[in-house]
Amino acid sequence: MPAGSKFKFSQDWLLTLALNAGTLKFLGLKGLILNRLSSLWVRPADWAGARLAGKARLWAWVSLASEILIVVTGGVVRLTGSGLGCTDWPECTAGHLSTTPAQGIHGAIEFGNRLLTGVLIIVALATLLAVRGAALRSATRMAWVLIAGIAVQAVVGGVTVWIKLIPWLVGVHFVLSAVMIVLSCLLVWRVYQPQHRTMPQLAYRMANPLVWLGGLVVFIGVLTTGSGPHAGDINSVRNGLSFEILEKVHSVPAYLLLTLEIILFTLLLRHDLRRQPRENRLATIVFGALLLTTVAQAILGVVQSYLVTPAVPALLVGFHMFGASALVALLTFAWLTVHGKSSDSAAAAESK
Repeated sequence: MPAGSKFKFSQDWLLTLALNAGTLKFLGLKGLILNRLSSLWVRPADWAGARLAGKARLWAWVSLASEILIVVTGGVVRLTGSGLGCTDWPECTAGHLSTTPAQGIHGAIEFGNRLLTGVLIIVALATLLAVRGAALRSATRMAWVLIAGIAVQAVVGGVTVWIKLIPWLVGVHFVLSAVMIVLSCLLVWRVYQPQHRTMPQLAYRMANPLVWLGGLVVFIGVLTTGSGPHAGDINSVRNGLSFEILEKVHSVPAYLLLTLEIILFTLLLRHDLRRQPRENRLATIVFGALLLTTVAQAILGVVQSYLVTPAVPALLVGFHMFGASALVALLTFAWLTVHGKSSDSAAAAESK
């Protein structure tokens, strides 16, 4: 090798070595900074988690209740015609973060609903700290998902305001709320980690169709609401579908759902009463609550069908929306009592 080539090779090698040393030093410094930043969150989180760990179950229920509450308050916004009480987002109006006297009662109602999102975030953070402090790994992951979901919901709500309450996006907003309720139920289940019991084979087979049918009922209900008189604002358009036809279509899967629930509740009750101790009491109670909620929803639906002219009373629609939220929660718990198994419990069993 020529002398010049050796010199060039040595230079390249030294340069590479210097760069690698610099890179390693940078990565080490970066790791140190990240560790310091992480400690700023970890230490306070450990401190708060240690104090909230004993209340993990309470905060899980509060989280679920808050997700149902936001559906109810969103219904109040819609049913009072306050959907555009704040005409912008994230500001209420141009140059004003909060409502002004010019917005009147509609602005106050809409802004109050927006403030509730902050309450949801506080509840979600407290729930995260509580389940983290209780060392419930699967519940902790679910708590993080809920926090992310709240942020997504806020953005979707803002876009809904920007496009002046187009009913299709309003429907998406409600569906996302239903998903958040499902996730909150999963969080409650993972916190409690109930023991999985044997079930009648028919219950296993019917649990999945029950959930799919319940989802269909809720989905058609969203379409029906989007075609009805309560748009959220006097100038907002509807989805263009026939309210009268959708009302009848909505009732078909609803009555099928009711029939399936009667069969499942009867099956579980008989199975439970024949065993000592009554090992499926939780499933029987949940399916009983689900059946009662569906009956109440059916009664509300029938009453509303006779009060369409001139418009369905807003109060009845509000109760129906609350009932839909409760139905989603109970359908989730019903499925979990049949098929559910805690990830933490499974991991503990496998480690033994």
